[in-house]
Amino acid sequence: MKLNSPIFDRIRVKPGQERRTPADHSVCQWPGCTGAATHRAPKGRLREGEYWGFCLDHVREYNHSYNYFAGMSDEAVARFQKDAITGHRPTWKLGLNGKQPGFSQPGRFYAAFGDATDPFGVYTELGGQARARNESQPRRTVRNAERKALDTLGLDADARAPDIKARFKLLVKRHHPDANGGDRTCEDRLREIIQAYNYLKSAGFC
Repeated sequence: MKLNSPIFDRIRVKPGQERRTPADHSVCQWPGCTGAATHRAPKGRLREGEYWGFCLDHVREYNHSYNYFAGMSDEAVARFQKDAITGHRPTWKLGLNGKQPGFSQPGRFYAAFGDATDPFGVYTELGGQARARNESQPRRTVRNAERKALDTLGLDADARAPDIKARFKLLVKRHHPDANGGDRTCEDRLREIIQAYNYLKSAGFC
């Protein structure tokens, strides 16, 4: 390529012309610092989505001492880490309540299996009581937003109104701060559950 080519001269940036306009930065929020706030740093637990504005030196210092679990007990941290494995969503084992002491009805299954067909007797062998679905009833059309709300509650698209209400009550009791010794780390999950239930209620699901 010839540097003195007339084509190269037409595409070359003119002398003195800046390639990029300098970005306007606010002042660093570190006490006593007047540098530009070029970097963001999270404000911490229970303040998700909020950030401090620091310069490079102070964001490094802040990150070095940052602790998301500050103020939490060892038990609360362990519970948070365990729930993080499943994305803070509840899980169940197949036939979990079956044949346990204190249950007069053996094989009590999670409500989502209540309307499932069982042509090979799998649920029945495990103690479940699967019912044949009534194919004469038209299936309900479930949109993506409704499916997402049902998934937030841990239900599938075939869930009925009694199942949704029962599941909602159970999750509210499980994630309420009063049921967790005042631990407020479950507030975001509780908020998602309430919003999902209200949406399903407005959509006529329950």
